[in-house]
Amino acid sequence: MTSQTIPRVPNLPARRLFLDKHGLCATPKGSGKGDDLSAVIDQLGFVQVDSINTVARAHHMIVAARRPAYKEKNLKALLERDRQLFEHWTHDAAVIPAALFPHWRLRFERDKEALMGRWRNWRRNGFEAKFDEVLKQISAHGPVTSATIGKDEKRSSGGWWDWHPSKTALEFLWRTGALSVCRREGFQKVYDLTERVIPAEHLNTRFDAEETVDWAARSALDRLGFATSGEISAFWDLITPQEAKAWCEEARVSGDIIDVEIECMDGAFRKVFAYPETLDTLASIPEPSPRVRILSPFDPALRDRKRAERLFGFSYRIEIFVPEAKRKYGYYVFPVMERDRLIGRIDMKALRSEGRLHVRAFWPEDRVRMSKGRLDRLEAELGRVARFSGCSDVSFETDWLRTA
Repeated sequence: MTSQTIPRVPNLPARRLFLDKHGLCATPKGSGKGDDLSAVIDQLGFVQVDSINTVARAHHMIVAARRPAYKEKNLKALLERDRQLFEHWTHDAAVIPAALFPHWRLRFERDKEALMGRWRNWRRNGFEAKFDEVLKQISAHGPVTSATIGKDEKRSSGGWWDWHPSKTALEFLWRTGALSVCRREGFQKVYDLTERVIPAEHLNTRFDAEETVDWAARSALDRLGFATSGEISAFWDLITPQEAKAWCEEARVSGDIIDVEIECMDGAFRKVFAYPETLDTLASIPEPSPRVRILSPFDPALRDRKRAERLFGFSYRIEIFVPEAKRKYGYYVFPVMERDRLIGRIDMKALRSEGRLHVRAFWPEDRVRMSKGRLDRLEAELGRVARFSGCSDVSFETDWLRTA
């Protein structure tokens, strides 16, 4: 195939395709619970879990951006009562449809060797001797947290390293599949035996490694719309870059996927893969909703920061670990989307004890004019976010609108 025959997709339809795959084109509506909530997570593939609660935790904001009627208790019911989800790792901690659990067995097996060697070098020598003890305690007495196990054991020297052997064993057994997170108390994981958490139809399903590699690559490309082999590998973080590259080469030879060039925001074209039928859907992608949406920094549409910058011209960095004096924007700043554009970022915090969402600053992107209509839409979204975070009012710093 020569470069002249490779289809080219302009930037605007490429952005819309990507957003449509992530549930951010259609008008946000739906109950946000039960089957509707399950469908949202199925479409995304997973929802990242994060502890920061400046406004609301990431997993709740991700869903609320697509389902304004969503309540935090709805995810809890799906995960802890209905067992339609399980918690594990993709690129980070995430809630994942339980039907995908059989494919995570490949990760469990691969992590066993990698984590055993790595964690032995992290001053946790002897943690593997605690496996049987931890499993027997949970089997006999029920779920545990890291705080209720190994209380008499000596801890190491502070910080992240402060993992006694039983806590290390507990986390290892979860990462490698023997244990599962059955619920959270506050934000602390509660662990139980996997066979008591994962529904039998998923627990007892098995796939070989080749089947999981094929599924992971196909399902990643479907959810991304278009991607390089590296992006396919990184989506679930379940298969290696080499496996993804080999899959792409084979799928291209068979005609299952084709080469496509996607126009980036700067006018350059980037070579990627897509399903042939994906190009046929471009004309039918719905016009993006005019509603302004404030997104979590961990929204799946923004997880790949480089991809977001290429497609939208939006450069984003979380500045939590940047010293305050060196921050360009703020501690935890939220991206703001309107239609198919990222129009700015906002620094805000839910002051729940005072019943108000406080906005410190909003920075529009270059060439984004803050007209009255756009300001009205932004303020309407702030009202929705305030209510979602348990606040009844929105307050603003005097100089909150940082226009040039």
